[in-house]
Amino acid sequence: MLRKTIEIDSALCDGCGRCVGVCHEAALGIVDGKAWLLHELACDGIGDCLLSCPAGAIRLVEKEVSGAAAHESAPAMPWPVQLKLVSPAAPFFNGRDLLISADCAAFRRETFYREFVKDNVALIGCPKLDALDYREKIAAILRENAVRSVTLVRMSVPCCAGLDVMARKAAAECGKEVPLRTVIISTEGEIAGGGEAV
Repeated sequence: MLRKTIEIDSALCDGCGRCVGVCHEAALGIVDGKAWLLHELACDGIGDCLLSCPAGAIRLVEKEVSGAAAHESAPAMPWPVQLKLVSPAAPFFNGRDLLISADCAAFRRETFYREFVKDNVALIGCPKLDALDYREKIAAILRENAVRSVTLVRMSVPCCAGLDVMARKAAAECGKEVPLRTVIISTEGEIAGGGEAV
């Protein structure tokens, strides 16, 4: 399969590091005074780094990925997991079940990984701390990918309800029928409620 990524012309790169600062996937780094693509499979192929490069040393390319490399491009545990950092065009959403979790939830429930994360694409966020409206980001993920279902896990506290509202609005606006269920975890770590898929 073809996959978009970047290439850096080391002869043009002056090592200013601006591309590293704008790479949301942490795929770039400075080595021996030059920018390098350190984690090729983490690169989302969108190219935010292109505009940041004053030397014009970065370009988008398509590369053939096959066999084990193709499998690696859609990992079971994608990176990044922060909802505010992930690209809707990331390759790991298609044909997968999506977990959107409030940041705190995993730390309050001992069996969280086994119950919710295993075999799903997991994203985390907190609308209160991030001060972001995730509705459009979630809608773009659902609109641009063949996501099979969404499970939203949140805490029982009022500030977490916003994440639930955003996800439900996004599902309604994405133009597709995507089943969405909400699981609520109490501050004691117990499941306090779980809605049916809608």
